[in-house]
Amino acid sequence: MADNVASLFRGTAAHSPSMAALARESDGVGPIDFCIPCNPYFPTPGMFDELAGRLREIITYYPSSADTITAELCALLQLPPSCVAMGNGSTELITWIDHLLVRESLAIPVPTFGRWTDQPMETGKRVDMFPLMESNGFALDPAQYIEFIRARGTRVAVICNPNNPDGGFLSRRAVVNFMDQLQDLDLIVIDESFLEFADAENDPSVVEEAVLRPNVIVLRSLGKNFGLHGIRFGYLVANPALAGKIRSMLPKWNLNSFAETVVFMLKEHGAEYMESLHLVRRDRLDMARQLSALPGLTVYPSQGNFLFVRLPVGAEGTVVRDRLLSEHRILVRECGNKIGSSSRFLRLVVRPETDVRRLVSGMEQVLYGSRRGAAVPELGTGTSYSSGTAAVDRLISETNGVGMPLAAQAAAMPSLPPAQTWPGPAPAQAPTGMPGLVPAPAPAAAMMPPQQQPAARMPAARMPAPAPPQHQPMPAVAQMPNVAQMPGVAQMQPAPQMQPAAQMMPQAPQMSAVAQMAQMAQAAQAQAQRQQAPIPGVAQAPSPAAQAQARSMQPPPQAPAMPAMAPAPAAGLGQTGMPGLRNRGLTAAQVRGRTEPEPAPAPQPTGWPAAGAMYNQVG
Repeated sequence: MADNVASLFRGTAAHSPSMAALARESDGVGPIDFCIPCNPYFPTPGMFDELAGRLREIITYYPSSADTITAELCALLQLPPSCVAMGNGSTELITWIDHLLVRESLAIPVPTFGRWTDQPMETGKRVDMFPLMESNGFALDPAQYIEFIRARGTRVAVICNPNNPDGGFLSRRAVVNFMDQLQDLDLIVIDESFLEFADAENDPSVVEEAVLRPNVIVLRSLGKNFGLHGIRFGYLVANPALAGKIRSMLPKWNLNSFAETVVFMLKEHGAEYMESLHLVRRDRLDMARQLSALPGLTVYPSQGNFLFVRLPVGAEGTVVRDRLLSEHRILVRECGNKIGSSSRFLRLVVRPETDVRRLVSGMEQVLYGSRRGAAVPELGTGTSYSSGTAAVDRLISETNGVGMPLAAQAAAMPSLPPAQTWPGPAPAQAPTGMPGLVPAPAPAAAMMPPQQQPAARMPAARMPAPAPPQHQPMPAVAQMPNVAQMPGVAQMQPAPQMQPAAQMMPQAPQMSAVAQMAQMAQAAQAQAQRQQAPIPGVAQAPSPAAQAQARSMQPPPQAPAMPAMAPAPAAGLGQTGMPGLRNRGLTAAQVRGRTEPEPAPAPQPTGWPAAGAMYNQVG
């Protein structure tokens, strides 16, 4: 398979070669599939045995009409048949929605499922693509999306909830509010193909709203939920007029005998289906934690049965994909051909723990394995840092915010763990330029009166001036106190000549411009004192009695302040935010996309999950 990997991907019109094509290239056994977003726990082995026993009947005879199969599905999901249209996969329904209901333009956030961008463009429609920002974790802001739609004058709006490939999720309340504000549009489509796997809400679907509104369609998939992509079946829910318009255009036998057989089997296996969804949600949490432990890998929160990850700096998705397939027999979805994404992103389907361990092991070897062939460059070169946003990565890799490259920083501080501090009285460090960081205060010992300072300390002439906080302006020279007034400096003897900072502390971080200005001001004062000439604009030293009174009014020495800490990484990014530090993993709330504490688990229903409880009253 190794020699044919690249040609397999180039030779297909889809994003990846089919499993059948991969099996033909590897003696009939396909790879472990982390690419196709199926439910790995459904159908059950017993259901597959039943299908196998009925294979001759299934493939020999015509299926029933689509109306018969649709009526059975609606009885299962408690939906009115007049509000439902079943298709040969959700892509068939997307095709008919485009042909019949999209007149001139369609808006869609990107990256997303490719047919929502490609299908309208193939029929000459204008597709207004609303970019989901990587700096915001690809989260969709409905208010900004509405402003975009109004500004563009778009007539059809689409939301995928959860979104493919990132798994982003909107609450039911947010989606309903979105529909309320766009009641004048020709059509609103809510694609809920992966919503069965979400657990952020107990009842997140808006199918009830679709039945009652004149311009809303909800699209659902069966192949993804039931783990049966090959059968090709899905359905939409809308008011009777919209659903009937789509249904009237579908072929009489657009659903095959496999689809009919599975639909009529489902009523006996509701408990197994619910258990399969529970297992997928559990595996998603565990898989995200394992992947987030890989250095430099960003894992985004997901409510689908897949995880969207960003590779470490220096890794290229097609190389990682090809090596995982050829060297480890693992198939992943590289997202370079998705609009709004790039080849640094992979979509990884949630699978059982044994498969995930093999995936993590394979990625470790491909990304960091033997360095001669690793996809990620050596640590310490400035390319191992990953913040979760490309713009921040470029800034950090080039200057680290203060003009110091990461390689120089690593050489200056080769082994400092996060909580370690400088031994003895630490020199004040210049601001790093990173958002949220402020200079650490000077140690308390440096602020003590001379008689209370420790005996062993840095020579006074070499003590760098403490840098003022970054948010405070530098005081004018006329407002600066005389050097003799500063605690601990009254006994200092002026040095013959100020030595350059680089000679005094070759390993210290680069000083900021504010700190350099303070040091220059003190040097000027010392030089003026040696010449016994007053500095213009600087008050003369007060009398000894005044100095004693000032010392008596000083506050007591404070305990050493903790160094300023960097802000915590954004929820779901899974990054430590500093080069060389291993990831601590994601919490359950982060993986599930929550911003609030985990609620108590709701009791699992034992029967088949109904799509809505009120539909028997409609139509």
